[in-house]
Amino acid sequence: MKRLFFICAALVVLMSCATTVNASEPVVKTGIEVLRDRGFEGLRGKRVGLVTNPSGVDRFLNSTVDILYNAPDVELVALYGPEHGVRGDVYAGGQVVDTKDEATGLPVYSIYGSTRKPTPEMLEGIDVMVYDIQDVGVRSYTFISSLGLVMEACAEKGIEVMVLDRPNPLGGNKIEGCFVEPGFFSFVSQYEIPYVYGLTVGELAMMINNEGMNCGQKGDQAPAHCKLTVIPMEGWTRDMLYEDTGLPWVLPSPNIPFKETPMYYAAAGVCGELYGFMNIGIGYTLPFQLFGATWLDPEDLKDRLESYSLPGVSFRTIYFKPLSGSQKGQLVKGLQYFFTDYENARITETQFYVMQAVAELYPDKKAFEVISGYGLFDKVCGTDYVRMEFQKRYKFTDIKDYWRKDEESFRALSQRYYIY
Repeated sequence: MKRLFFICAALVVLMSCATTVNASEPVVKTGIEVLRDRGFEGLRGKRVGLVTNPSGVDRFLNSTVDILYNAPDVELVALYGPEHGVRGDVYAGGQVVDTKDEATGLPVYSIYGSTRKPTPEMLEGIDVMVYDIQDVGVRSYTFISSLGLVMEACAEKGIEVMVLDRPNPLGGNKIEGCFVEPGFFSFVSQYEIPYVYGLTVGELAMMINNEGMNCGQKGDQAPAHCKLTVIPMEGWTRDMLYEDTGLPWVLPSPNIPFKETPMYYAAAGVCGELYGFMNIGIGYTLPFQLFGATWLDPEDLKDRLESYSLPGVSFRTIYFKPLSGSQKGQLVKGLQYFFTDYENARITETQFYVMQAVAELYPDKKAFEVISGYGLFDKVCGTDYVRMEFQKRYKFTDIKDYWRKDEESFRALSQRYYIY
Protein backbone atom coordinates (compact mmCIF):
# COMPACT_ATOMS: atom_id res chain seq x y z
CA MET A 1 0.00 0.00 0.00
CA LYS A 2 2.80 2.38 0.90
CA ARG A 3 4.51 1.73 -2.46
CA LEU A 4 1.22 2.30 -4.29
CA PHE A 5 0.78 5.58 -2.44
CA PHE A 6 4.18 6.85 -3.56
CA ILE A 7 3.55 5.76 -7.15
CA CYS A 8 0.23 7.66 -7.18
CA ALA A 9 1.86 10.69 -5.59
CA ALA A 10 4.60 10.65 -8.21
CA LEU A 11 2.00 10.48 -10.99
CA VAL A 12 0.16 13.46 -9.51
CA VAL A 13 3.40 15.48 -9.44
CA LEU A 14 4.24 14.53 -13.02
CA MET A 15 0.74 15.43 -14.21
CA SER A 16 0.96 18.73 -12.34
CA CYS A 17 4.30 19.52 -13.98
CA ALA A 18 2.97 18.63 -17.42
CA THR A 19 -0.05 20.87 -16.89
CA THR A 20 2.17 23.73 -15.78
CA VAL A 21 4.42 23.41 -18.83
CA ASN A 22 1.47 23.26 -21.24
CA ALA A 23 -0.26 26.18 -19.52
CA SER A 24 2.85 28.30 -19.89
CA GLU A 25 3.11 27.55 -23.58
CA PRO A 26 1.75 30.67 -25.32
CA VAL A 27 -0.60 30.46 -28.27
CA VAL A 28 1.18 33.39 -29.94
CA LYS A 29 4.84 34.06 -30.72
CA THR A 30 5.70 37.75 -30.91
CA GLY A 31 7.96 39.32 -33.51
CA ILE A 32 11.05 39.26 -31.30
CA GLU A 33 10.68 35.51 -30.80
CA VAL A 34 10.13 34.89 -34.51
CA LEU A 35 13.18 37.05 -35.28
CA ARG A 36 15.27 35.00 -32.85
CA ASP A 37 13.99 31.74 -34.34
CA ARG A 38 15.13 33.01 -37.75
CA GLY A 39 18.64 33.61 -36.45
CA PHE A 40 18.21 37.41 -36.42
CA GLU A 41 17.98 37.46 -40.20
CA GLY A 42 18.08 41.05 -41.44
CA LEU A 43 20.18 42.27 -38.51
CA ARG A 44 23.31 40.14 -38.76
CA GLY A 45 26.40 42.15 -39.61
CA LYS A 46 24.57 45.45 -39.16
CA ARG A 47 24.68 48.31 -36.68
CA VAL A 48 21.29 48.36 -35.00
CA GLY A 49 19.25 51.01 -33.22
CA LEU A 50 16.30 50.01 -31.04
CA VAL A 51 13.12 51.86 -30.05
CA THR A 52 11.55 50.01 -27.13
CA ASN A 53 10.30 50.17 -23.56
CA PRO A 54 9.64 47.61 -20.78
CA SER A 55 6.87 45.96 -22.83
CA GLY A 56 9.46 44.81 -25.38
CA VAL A 57 10.02 41.32 -23.97
CA ASP A 58 9.78 37.68 -25.01
CA ARG A 59 7.49 35.12 -23.36
CA PHE A 60 9.98 34.62 -20.52
CA LEU A 61 10.20 38.39 -19.88
CA ASN A 62 13.68 38.76 -21.36
CA SER A 63 14.08 42.31 -22.64
CA THR A 64 14.47 42.90 -26.36
CA VAL A 65 17.37 45.19 -25.38
CA ASP A 66 19.23 42.28 -23.82
CA ILE A 67 18.23 39.81 -26.54
CA LEU A 68 19.63 41.99 -29.32
CA TYR A 69 22.64 43.11 -27.27
CA ASN A 70 23.67 39.47 -26.81
CA ALA A 71 22.63 38.23 -30.26
CA PRO A 72 25.49 36.75 -32.32
CA ASP A 73 26.73 38.93 -35.17
CA VAL A 74 24.30 41.74 -34.25
CA GLU A 75 25.77 45.05 -33.12
CA LEU A 76 23.26 46.96 -31.03
CA VAL A 77 24.69 50.48 -30.84
CA ALA A 78 21.95 52.84 -29.61
CA LEU A 79 18.60 52.92 -27.81
CA TYR A 80 15.75 55.40 -28.34
CA GLY A 81 13.37 56.28 -25.54
CA PRO A 82 9.70 57.13 -26.26
CA GLU A 83 7.28 58.38 -23.61
CA HIS A 84 8.15 56.85 -20.20
CA GLY A 85 11.65 55.91 -21.39
CA VAL A 86 13.38 52.72 -22.53
CA ARG A 87 13.33 51.23 -19.03
CA GLY A 88 9.99 52.78 -18.01
CA ASP A 89 11.51 55.08 -15.41
CA VAL A 90 9.73 58.28 -16.52
CA TYR A 91 6.15 58.84 -15.35
CA ALA A 92 3.32 60.01 -17.61
CA GLY A 93 4.09 63.38 -19.17
CA GLY A 94 7.62 63.48 -17.78
CA GLN A 95 10.41 64.49 -20.15
CA VAL A 96 12.68 61.74 -21.38
CA VAL A 97 16.30 62.88 -21.58
CA ASP A 98 19.42 61.60 -23.35
CA THR A 99 21.33 59.30 -21.05
CA LYS A 100 23.21 56.00 -20.91
CA ASP A 101 21.63 52.61 -20.29
CA GLU A 102 23.14 51.26 -17.08
CA ALA A 103 22.76 47.59 -18.02
CA THR A 104 24.44 47.77 -21.43
CA GLY A 105 26.33 51.07 -21.41
CA LEU A 106 24.59 52.04 -24.68
CA PRO A 107 23.59 55.64 -25.39
CA VAL A 108 19.87 56.32 -24.97
CA TYR A 109 18.44 59.11 -27.11
CA SER A 110 15.17 60.76 -26.12
CA ILE A 111 12.37 60.90 -28.67
CA TYR A 112 9.84 62.27 -26.19
CA GLY A 113 10.24 65.83 -25.04
CA SER A 114 11.91 68.64 -26.96
CA THR A 115 12.92 66.11 -29.67
CA ARG A 116 10.24 63.73 -30.91
CA LYS A 117 11.67 62.97 -34.32
CA PRO A 118 15.21 61.54 -34.21
CA THR A 119 17.77 64.03 -35.51
CA PRO A 120 20.34 63.04 -38.16
CA GLU A 121 22.99 63.11 -35.42
CA MET A 122 21.02 60.58 -33.35
CA LEU A 123 20.91 58.24 -36.33
CA GLU A 124 24.56 58.51 -37.27
CA GLY A 125 26.08 55.08 -37.94
CA ILE A 126 22.77 53.18 -37.78
CA ASP A 127 22.08 50.63 -40.54
CA VAL A 128 18.69 49.42 -39.34
CA MET A 129 16.23 50.70 -36.72
CA VAL A 130 14.19 48.12 -34.81
CA TYR A 131 10.87 48.98 -33.12
CA ASP A 132 9.41 46.72 -30.42
CA ILE A 133 6.70 48.18 -28.15
CA GLN A 134 3.35 46.75 -27.08
CA ASP A 135 0.58 48.86 -28.59
CA VAL A 136 -2.95 49.37 -27.16
CA GLY A 137 -4.85 49.88 -30.42
CA VAL A 138 -5.94 53.47 -29.72
CA ARG A 139 -4.95 56.47 -31.85
CA SER A 140 -4.14 58.81 -28.95
CA TYR A 141 -1.50 56.48 -27.48
CA THR A 142 1.80 58.18 -28.30
CA PHE A 143 4.00 55.19 -29.13
CA ILE A 144 2.53 54.84 -32.63
CA SER A 145 3.21 58.56 -33.18
CA SER A 146 6.83 57.97 -32.23
CA LEU A 147 6.93 55.04 -34.65
CA GLY A 148 5.82 57.25 -37.54
CA LEU A 149 8.35 59.94 -36.77
CA VAL A 150 11.13 57.35 -36.50
CA MET A 151 10.10 55.92 -39.87
CA GLU A 152 10.13 59.40 -41.40
CA ALA A 153 13.56 60.25 -39.99
CA CYS A 154 14.98 56.90 -41.14
CA ALA A 155 13.53 57.38 -44.64
CA GLU A 156 15.35 60.69 -44.93
CA LYS A 157 18.63 58.98 -44.00
CA GLY A 158 18.12 55.82 -46.04
CA ILE A 159 17.99 53.66 -42.89
CA GLU A 160 15.98 50.47 -42.86
CA VAL A 161 13.18 50.06 -40.28
CA MET A 162 12.18 46.70 -38.79
CA VAL A 163 8.97 46.45 -36.75
CA LEU A 164 8.65 43.45 -34.45
CA ASP A 165 4.93 42.78 -34.38
CA ARG A 166 2.81 42.31 -31.28
CA PRO A 167 -0.90 41.66 -30.61
CA ASN A 168 -3.48 44.39 -30.72
CA PRO A 169 -5.10 43.90 -27.28
CA LEU A 170 -8.42 45.20 -28.67
CA GLY A 171 -8.37 42.51 -31.36
CA GLY A 172 -8.16 42.99 -35.09
CA ASN A 173 -11.84 43.61 -35.83
CA LYS A 174 -12.82 46.51 -33.54
CA ILE A 175 -12.90 49.85 -35.42
CA GLU A 176 -14.54 52.91 -33.86
CA GLY A 177 -14.41 56.67 -34.18
CA CYS A 178 -13.96 59.32 -36.83
CA PHE A 179 -10.85 60.35 -38.73
CA VAL A 180 -8.63 63.24 -37.66
CA GLU A 181 -9.50 66.45 -39.49
CA PRO A 182 -7.07 69.01 -40.94
CA GLY A 183 -5.99 71.38 -38.19
CA PHE A 184 -6.24 68.71 -35.48
CA PHE A 185 -3.28 66.48 -36.25
CA SER A 186 -1.03 66.25 -33.20
CA PHE A 187 1.15 63.84 -31.27
CA VAL A 188 -2.05 62.28 -29.84
CA SER A 189 -3.81 62.20 -33.24
CA GLN A 190 -1.06 61.86 -35.78
CA TYR A 191 -2.74 59.80 -38.49
CA GLU A 192 -5.94 59.92 -40.49
CA ILE A 193 -7.30 56.80 -38.83
CA PRO A 194 -10.24 56.07 -36.47
CA TYR A 195 -9.80 56.33 -32.71
CA VAL A 196 -9.80 52.50 -32.48
CA TYR A 197 -8.19 51.15 -35.64
CA GLY A 198 -8.07 47.35 -35.45
CA LEU A 199 -4.53 46.85 -36.77
CA THR A 200 -1.40 45.43 -35.21
CA VAL A 201 1.50 47.85 -34.97
CA GLY A 202 3.17 46.08 -37.89
CA GLU A 203 0.08 46.42 -40.06
CA LEU A 204 -0.26 50.08 -39.08
CA ALA A 205 3.39 50.71 -39.95
CA MET A 206 2.77 49.30 -43.42
CA MET A 207 -0.25 51.56 -43.84
CA ILE A 208 1.62 54.65 -42.63
CA ASN A 209 4.46 53.90 -45.02
CA ASN A 210 2.41 53.09 -48.11
CA GLU A 211 -0.36 55.66 -47.67
CA GLY A 212 1.90 58.55 -46.66
CA MET A 213 -0.13 59.12 -43.50
CA ASN A 214 2.56 60.45 -41.16
CA CYS A 215 1.51 63.71 -39.49
CA GLY A 216 -1.48 63.90 -41.82
CA GLN A 217 0.67 64.17 -44.94
CA LYS A 218 -1.08 63.00 -48.08
CA GLY A 219 -0.98 63.21 -51.83
CA ASP A 220 1.19 65.92 -53.35
CA GLN A 221 3.09 66.56 -50.09
CA ALA A 222 5.32 63.61 -51.09
CA PRO A 223 5.89 62.02 -47.66
CA ALA A 224 9.05 60.02 -47.18
CA HIS A 225 8.78 56.24 -47.43
CA CYS A 226 11.26 54.08 -45.54
CA LYS A 227 12.51 50.61 -46.37
CA LEU A 228 10.23 48.70 -44.00
CA THR A 229 10.27 45.10 -42.80
CA VAL A 230 7.64 43.71 -40.44
CA ILE A 231 8.52 40.55 -38.53
CA PRO A 232 5.07 38.98 -38.08
CA MET A 233 3.77 37.03 -35.13
CA GLU A 234 2.93 33.36 -35.31
CA GLY A 235 -0.44 32.14 -34.07
CA TRP A 236 -2.28 35.46 -33.76
CA THR A 237 -5.72 35.84 -35.32
CA ARG A 238 -7.92 38.90 -35.61
CA ASP A 239 -10.55 37.63 -33.17
CA MET A 240 -8.02 37.36 -30.32
CA LEU A 241 -7.99 39.60 -27.29
CA TYR A 242 -4.76 39.70 -25.32
CA GLU A 243 -5.97 37.13 -22.81
CA ASP A 244 -6.26 34.64 -25.68
CA THR A 245 -2.57 34.89 -26.62
CA GLY A 246 -1.05 33.08 -23.64
CA LEU A 247 1.51 35.87 -23.35
CA PRO A 248 2.40 37.77 -20.17
CA TRP A 249 1.20 41.35 -20.04
CA VAL A 250 3.88 43.92 -19.26
CA LEU A 251 2.39 47.35 -18.78
CA PRO A 252 3.54 49.60 -21.65
CA SER A 253 2.86 52.70 -19.54
CA PRO A 254 2.03 53.29 -15.86
CA ASN A 255 -1.74 53.61 -16.26
CA ILE A 256 -2.17 50.52 -18.47
CA PRO A 257 -1.44 47.91 -15.78
CA PHE A 258 -3.64 45.02 -16.93
CA LYS A 259 -4.24 43.25 -20.23
CA GLU A 260 -7.89 44.44 -20.12
CA THR A 261 -7.00 48.09 -19.49
CA PRO A 262 -6.64 49.07 -23.19
CA MET A 263 -10.35 48.54 -23.82
CA TYR A 264 -11.18 50.78 -20.87
CA TYR A 265 -8.62 53.32 -22.03
CA ALA A 266 -10.56 53.48 -25.30
CA ALA A 267 -13.84 53.81 -23.40
CA ALA A 268 -12.87 56.55 -20.92
CA GLY A 269 -9.68 58.22 -22.18
CA VAL A 270 -11.42 60.92 -24.22
CA CYS A 271 -13.62 61.90 -21.28
CA GLY A 272 -10.52 61.84 -19.11
CA GLU A 273 -9.13 64.82 -21.00
CA LEU A 274 -11.87 66.97 -19.42
CA TYR A 275 -9.95 67.73 -16.26
CA GLY A 276 -12.23 68.56 -13.34
CA PHE A 277 -15.26 66.70 -14.74
CA MET A 278 -15.13 63.04 -13.71
CA ASN A 279 -12.64 60.83 -11.93
CA ILE A 280 -11.93 57.89 -14.29
CA GLY A 281 -9.82 55.88 -11.86
CA ILE A 282 -6.41 57.46 -12.52
CA GLY A 283 -4.70 57.57 -9.13
CA TYR A 284 -6.66 54.53 -7.98
CA THR A 285 -6.27 50.80 -8.65
CA LEU A 286 -8.67 50.70 -11.63
CA PRO A 287 -7.44 53.27 -14.16
CA PHE A 288 -9.97 54.09 -16.90
CA GLN A 289 -12.49 51.60 -15.49
CA LEU A 290 -14.40 54.04 -13.29
CA PHE A 291 -16.56 57.14 -13.64
CA GLY A 292 -17.02 58.98 -10.38
CA ALA A 293 -17.26 62.26 -8.50
CA THR A 294 -17.60 63.38 -4.90
CA TRP A 295 -20.99 64.95 -5.59
CA LEU A 296 -22.98 62.35 -7.51
CA ASP A 297 -25.43 59.63 -6.50
CA PRO A 298 -24.06 56.41 -8.02
CA GLU A 299 -27.40 54.59 -7.90
CA ASP A 300 -29.08 57.36 -9.90
CA LEU A 301 -26.26 57.34 -12.45
CA LYS A 302 -26.44 53.55 -12.76
CA ASP A 303 -30.21 53.63 -13.29
CA ARG A 304 -29.93 56.32 -15.94
CA LEU A 305 -27.19 54.52 -17.87
CA GLU A 306 -29.05 51.22 -17.71
CA SER A 307 -32.11 52.96 -19.16
CA TYR A 308 -30.11 53.49 -22.37
CA SER A 309 -29.77 49.69 -22.86
CA LEU A 310 -26.20 49.97 -24.09
CA PRO A 311 -25.15 46.71 -25.76
CA GLY A 312 -22.43 44.69 -24.07
CA VAL A 313 -21.72 46.94 -21.07
CA SER A 314 -22.77 46.60 -17.42
CA PHE A 315 -22.33 48.88 -14.41
CA ARG A 316 -21.93 48.50 -10.66
CA THR A 317 -21.74 51.17 -7.98
CA ILE A 318 -18.40 51.76 -6.29
CA TYR A 319 -17.02 53.99 -3.54
CA PHE A 320 -13.30 54.64 -3.43
CA LYS A 321 -10.60 57.01 -2.20
CA PRO A 322 -7.91 57.87 -4.78
CA LEU A 323 -4.38 57.18 -3.67
CA SER A 324 -2.99 60.17 -5.57
CA GLY A 325 -4.13 63.18 -7.56
CA SER A 326 -6.31 66.17 -6.73
CA GLN A 327 -8.93 63.98 -4.97
CA LYS A 328 -6.44 61.98 -2.92
CA GLY A 329 -8.08 60.70 0.26
CA GLN A 330 -11.54 61.98 -0.67
CA LEU A 331 -14.52 59.66 -0.97
CA VAL A 332 -15.45 59.39 -4.63
CA LYS A 333 -18.80 57.84 -5.56
CA GLY A 334 -19.35 56.35 -8.95
CA LEU A 335 -19.58 53.35 -11.22
CA GLN A 336 -17.26 50.60 -12.31
CA TYR A 337 -18.16 49.24 -15.73
CA PHE A 338 -17.52 45.94 -17.51
CA PHE A 339 -17.73 44.80 -21.12
CA THR A 340 -19.90 41.69 -20.87
CA ASP A 341 -20.24 41.32 -24.66
CA TYR A 342 -17.13 42.92 -26.09
CA GLU A 343 -17.86 42.00 -29.69
CA ASN A 344 -21.16 43.91 -29.72
CA ALA A 345 -20.17 46.72 -27.36
CA ARG A 346 -19.39 50.17 -28.79
CA ILE A 347 -16.58 50.75 -26.35
CA THR A 348 -15.65 54.35 -27.20
CA GLU A 349 -19.25 55.51 -26.94
CA THR A 350 -19.54 54.56 -23.26
CA GLN A 351 -17.95 57.83 -22.13
CA PHE A 352 -20.32 59.97 -24.21
CA TYR A 353 -23.34 58.25 -22.65
CA VAL A 354 -21.86 58.89 -19.19
CA MET A 355 -21.52 62.57 -20.10
CA GLN A 356 -25.12 62.53 -21.33
CA ALA A 357 -26.42 60.88 -18.14
CA VAL A 358 -24.60 63.36 -15.92
CA ALA A 359 -26.03 66.30 -17.89
CA GLU A 360 -29.55 64.90 -17.52
CA LEU A 361 -29.22 64.21 -13.79
CA TYR A 362 -27.09 67.23 -12.82
CA PRO A 363 -27.69 70.16 -15.20
CA ASP A 364 -25.16 72.28 -13.27
CA LYS A 365 -22.41 69.64 -13.81
CA LYS A 366 -22.44 69.42 -17.60
CA ALA A 367 -19.03 68.37 -18.87
CA PHE A 368 -18.05 71.42 -20.89
CA GLU A 369 -19.39 73.89 -18.31
CA VAL A 370 -17.33 72.72 -15.33
CA ILE A 371 -13.88 72.45 -16.87
CA SER A 372 -11.18 75.01 -17.52
CA GLY A 373 -10.20 73.90 -21.03
CA TYR A 374 -11.00 71.39 -23.74
CA GLY A 375 -8.10 71.70 -26.19
CA LEU A 376 -6.77 68.22 -25.50
CA PHE A 377 -10.29 66.78 -25.77
CA ASP A 378 -10.54 68.14 -29.31
CA LYS A 379 -7.08 66.82 -30.13
CA VAL A 380 -7.82 63.26 -29.06
CA CYS A 381 -11.17 63.39 -30.86
CA GLY A 382 -9.34 64.68 -33.92
CA THR A 383 -11.95 67.38 -34.42
CA ASP A 384 -13.88 70.08 -32.59
CA TYR A 385 -17.15 69.02 -34.22
CA VAL A 386 -17.78 66.34 -31.59
CA ARG A 387 -17.54 68.85 -28.74
CA MET A 388 -19.46 71.65 -30.42
CA GLU A 389 -22.38 69.46 -31.47
CA PHE A 390 -22.52 67.41 -28.30
CA GLN A 391 -22.56 70.37 -25.94
CA LYS A 392 -25.67 71.83 -27.58
CA ARG A 393 -27.95 69.18 -26.05
CA TYR A 394 -25.61 66.59 -24.48
CA LYS A 395 -27.21 63.80 -26.53
CA PHE A 396 -25.00 61.17 -28.11
CA THR A 397 -27.47 60.79 -30.97
CA ASP A 398 -26.41 64.26 -32.15
CA ILE A 399 -22.85 63.04 -32.84
CA LYS A 400 -23.40 59.32 -33.41
CA ASP A 401 -23.39 59.45 -37.20
CA TYR A 402 -20.34 61.71 -37.24
CA TRP A 403 -18.40 59.55 -34.79
CA ARG A 404 -19.11 56.47 -36.93
CA LYS A 405 -18.88 57.99 -40.42
CA ASP A 406 -15.36 56.82 -41.37
CA GLU A 407 -15.37 53.33 -39.92
CA GLU A 408 -16.43 51.30 -42.96
CA SER A 409 -14.24 53.16 -45.43
CA PHE A 410 -11.28 52.62 -43.12
CA ARG A 411 -12.12 48.95 -42.75
CA ALA A 412 -11.97 48.59 -46.53
CA LEU A 413 -8.63 50.44 -46.69
CA SER A 414 -7.06 48.64 -43.75
CA GLN A 415 -7.80 45.18 -45.17
CA ARG A 416 -5.11 45.81 -47.78
CA TYR A 417 -2.56 45.70 -44.96
CA TYR A 418 -3.78 42.67 -43.06
CA ILE A 419 -0.98 40.24 -42.26
CA TYR A 420 -3.24 37.92 -40.27
